[in-house]
Amino acid sequence: MMNNIGLLARIEAKPEYADDIARMLTEAVHLAEEEKRTVTWFAFREDATTFGVFDTFEDDEDRTEHLRGRIAAALMGAADTMLASAPDIRPVDLLAVKLP
Repeated sequence: MMNNIGLLARIEAKPEYADDIARMLTEAVHLAEEEKRTVTWFAFREDATTFGVFDTFEDDEDRTEHLRGRIAAALMGAADTMLASAPDIRPVDLLAVKLP
């Protein structure tokens, strides 16, 4: 199973909602586990208000399907109230991968 494409999302929370975003991302792992077409999924925190998600897929169809899923919908639903700006979501091509 080759996961050669991904998404990198940067999420900037309003300070008063940072804990809510952290909780939302922590709980979203269960949604990611239900997505059979998402190969890997990572949520991370850079600093007090900056978060990110990195995930990988086998092909562009799988990546597009993920963007139509429940995690993306939850993130976009939070954008107006809890985020300082719209999420910066970028497709990426993986050059090399090391997995256990």
